[in-house]
Amino acid sequence: MAVAKLLGLETEYGIVHRGAAEPNPISASSLLINAYLIAHGHAPEAGRAAVGWDFTDETPANDARGGAPAGSLAPEIETHLVNAVLTNGARYYVDHAHPELSTPECADPLSAVLYDRAAELIAARSMEAVRMLLPPGEEIVVYKNNSDGKGNSYGCHENYLVSRAVPFSRIVTNATAHFVTRQIYCGAGKMGIETAGMRLDEAGYQITQRADFIEEEVGLETTLKRPIVNTRDEPHADAAKYRRLHVIVGDANMSQVATFLKVGTTALVMALTEDDAMGREFRFATPVAALRQVSRDLSLRQPLELSDGATITALGLQWELLAAARAYVEQRGADAVGGTVACDVLARWEEVLTGLERDPATLAAQIDWVAKLRLLEGFRDRHGLDFQDARLRALDIQYHDLRPDRSLAARAGLETLVDEAAAARAMTEPPPDTRAYFRGRCLQKFASEVVAANWDSIVFDVGEGSLRRVSMAEPARGTVAHVGDMFDECGSAMELLRRLGAAGA
Repeated sequence: MAVAKLLGLETEYGIVHRGAAEPNPISASSLLINAYLIAHGHAPEAGRAAVGWDFTDETPANDARGGAPAGSLAPEIETHLVNAVLTNGARYYVDHAHPELSTPECADPLSAVLYDRAAELIAARSMEAVRMLLPPGEEIVVYKNNSDGKGNSYGCHENYLVSRAVPFSRIVTNATAHFVTRQIYCGAGKMGIETAGMRLDEAGYQITQRADFIEEEVGLETTLKRPIVNTRDEPHADAAKYRRLHVIVGDANMSQVATFLKVGTTALVMALTEDDAMGREFRFATPVAALRQVSRDLSLRQPLELSDGATITALGLQWELLAAARAYVEQRGADAVGGTVACDVLARWEEVLTGLERDPATLAAQIDWVAKLRLLEGFRDRHGLDFQDARLRALDIQYHDLRPDRSLAARAGLETLVDEAAAARAMTEPPPDTRAYFRGRCLQKFASEVVAANWDSIVFDVGEGSLRRVSMAEPARGTVAHVGDMFDECGSAMELLRRLGAAGA
């Protein structure tokens, strides 16, 4: 039976240090994050240092296939770089040469959209804070995109809790079918092409930013030889019961509707997979080629070859998945995939597929690649440019600028799903219905006694001579319903630990 689809997003932001004599993205990322932490009271001089990340349980080399093929490389763990836990339960850190923010665990797709928007606000506040520390003429700018137009890509990863009982081979089959085709509504759009051996201007425009950088069907890597389905087996939960599907193939979206569909449809497909309710399986003859074909087909009409010799379009396959998901919810309910929110996903999924089938241009308020294309075509027509003009590539990147006064996405008329005031509160308040509530409240009330934290545990120093680690191996526990009264009633971390022990929590 499908487990509750707790989920989260990890966004690695593009960064530019303008005006610096010798710009260094790692230093700029560290400066950006530290400026935010200091501005919001997470500094030793304020008596409340930022709680750092606990790397004890980090195992990125574990492979869901049992043993990684020779030559595969797991991501490096960079323990020396800035790595802070926020009071909303999120993680804000430097990952390689980028600032990255991982949302707290969310119980449904709409909550994920809310905390993704909160992450954008945190990035914007970080730019404001670091501006006060930089010399005149310097500025650090953050972009929510996946490609710098120079052959470099950075990710927006998704995470879904799934049952350990489901065969990983079944996950690979169904996830591949979905990931290759879902880009027609969650692609962020991109000028040009960055596949090795091809010129940037060989393609005018394509649907997704990540397709050019995907090289394998299945694999462990995230920065080289990137796969459609990542095999990292690091559940951040009870490993006997759960696995975490770590998705690296998707784009970072400015559109809240696109984000909602990206995580909502994938959660539904994973529930179908767990309960073996997909019905027909779709296997592509050449999945990586199919992924790129979909990205470069703005007509959405090109047939994709399946391994059995049949063909289907990306739209056709998505209609099949929608039908299977609707039947699943009607027969089994939607408790595992967000309850009523799952029904909203189904309705929006159908609406968007219908719009794409009739005329993608009608979805400019919902879908990033359509919204961006409209802006680029309007600029091109006004100035008489061809589609290889460098100014269009500059506008492409400007779409993703997170400075409110410079972002083209902010002017594109994109539909919003979450209230701005709620997103502002989510910058500091954790979701109430996952273990992130426990993590965030511990940092709000007892930060001086928290040594470190990670996804599935918190380490306290309450002056007893040894550290106390509290396990959070069950992602759906530690909610306001479970421990809210404890936080209201406990005046110290020691008292909280005693109450937890007495309750067997």
